[in-house]
Amino acid sequence: MWPNREETDRLLDDARNGEPGAVDKLLGEFRDPLRKVIGMRLDPAVARRVDASDIVQDVLLEANQRLTEYLKKPDMPFHLWLRHLAQDRIIDTHRRHRLAQRRSVDREQAIARPAWADESSVSLVSQLIDTERTPTSEAIQAELQRRLTTAIDQLSDDDREIILMRHHEALSNQEVASALQLTEAAASMRYLRALRRLRTVLVPDGQEPPDGV
Repeated sequence: MWPNREETDRLLDDARNGEPGAVDKLLGEFRDPLRKVIGMRLDPAVARRVDASDIVQDVLLEANQRLTEYLKKPDMPFHLWLRHLAQDRIIDTHRRHRLAQRRSVDREQAIARPAWADESSVSLVSQLIDTERTPTSEAIQAELQRRLTTAIDQLSDDDREIILMRHHEALSNQEVASALQLTEAAASMRYLRALRRLRTVLVPDGQEPPDGV
């Protein structure tokens, strides 16, 4: 999902050396990945009012303004730094649009399909339910996506976040640990526990998956 690490490092060096156009190219490489990260975490009710692309633009503007500061002291990989900026913007957006003293966005109909409900979701839920079966029909895929959407909505914020980071962003355990300020052992344990809780929601004790799933 994220741009190639070596190419990112090269662009960072170019930006540090003042190469023309390096900053614009660097930030441009992260526009689409950031939109996916933000789209996956933007509350569906809020997403009806605020487009993820607008938040991406704000994140890239802030990154441009603070890039010199980052280049002087890159305490974390660049993509994790951008994720941190994006997370702050998401929190601020939710606060402004959900707590503002005006018509509640909760009364509006939520979007039908969250941004993280893609084909990779089918792979995750099918593994959790039955590793020996691979969904092939559109009907089975749609059912898997529906069930995963419902299940993830029932998880805690911490469980949901680490599943999105590991599965949908394909971040390594080391990267997750850095982003969440955990030890690698703690990050790994949190992920495994989140998967167990997700499977419990998908397939409660004593119940079997629906036929064909």
